[in-house]
Amino acid sequence: MSTNEKPLYRDFTTFLRSHFPYKVQKISLNAGFTCPNRDGTKGWGGCTYCNNQTFNPDYCRTEKSIRTQLEEGKRFFAHKYPDMRYLAYFQAYTNTYSDVEALKRKYEEALQTDGVVGLVIGTRPDCMPDNLLSYLTELNRQTFLMVEYGIESTHNETLQRINRGHTYEETIETVTRTAETGIITGGHVILGLPGESGQQIIQQAGQLSALPLTTLKLHQLQLIRGTRLAHEYEQNPEDFHLYAEVGEYIDLVIDYLEHLRPDIVVERFVSQSPKNLLIAPDWGLKNHEIVAKVQKRMKERGAYQGRKYPDSEKKATFATD
Repeated sequence: MSTNEKPLYRDFTTFLRSHFPYKVQKISLNAGFTCPNRDGTKGWGGCTYCNNQTFNPDYCRTEKSIRTQLEEGKRFFAHKYPDMRYLAYFQAYTNTYSDVEALKRKYEEALQTDGVVGLVIGTRPDCMPDNLLSYLTELNRQTFLMVEYGIESTHNETLQRINRGHTYEETIETVTRTAETGIITGGHVILGLPGESGQQIIQQAGQLSALPLTTLKLHQLQLIRGTRLAHEYEQNPEDFHLYAEVGEYIDLVIDYLEHLRPDIVVERFVSQSPKNLLIAPDWGLKNHEIVAKVQKRMKERGAYQGRKYPDSEKKATFATD
């Protein structure tokens, strides 16, 4: 980006460079957890949109130890960057949903693996007990640590409809409690959930901007084979707006970014699922192609992150990918 161009958004690659003097790569792990809305604690069957096969690489198998998954993941990436370091990404299901001693063993096994320089822990806002947060606060003093919460929506009606099992009020409380410890705190949201209009989605950006989030992932709603949401779509397709045209989704993302607090790091705009599982929308584009299209369209529109945020005159400095 030239010095004469307006910055577009605060990107994750630049964020990582500010923490590490070398290239780092996340390695996804499946540590064998479940979720409280799967095991009967809060419900059964999990979120209506969820099929964990969509984000588990081949090396992520619960019969393999954490160390084995990491070593296989390292071999997968090492051919491209031999000197790369790694973040152990506890991704599948709810990675704080167990007793603290069992969680410690898994986290510490990851950190003891050669080349691993930190942890990223994906979880839910209703699964962060005080004793675990105290342990993570101490761990954060020793290594790089991010905790990412599946927020999904700011509307309780939507959260109930997708069988999420927690409220947005719980999100506010847990995100705030986590960030106050100094842990890097992130969130995930899904754009296009049934019942939410484009205007409501854009308003969500302002709501999330009020939280002490460092990072945010945006995902488009995807219909995945074998999920309850796919069945709901078959029964009532009029309840869904799937952004079949990628250009419409890109404009939604840009509108969202313009209303988002300018210092929040935007980790991604889309998620990708295996072709054999994906029903819709199927844009036939890879993540980097979506990023290029978002950047091109932002320049065409004269858009940048935080342009319509209330305190946009206080914008932080950031750069594009």
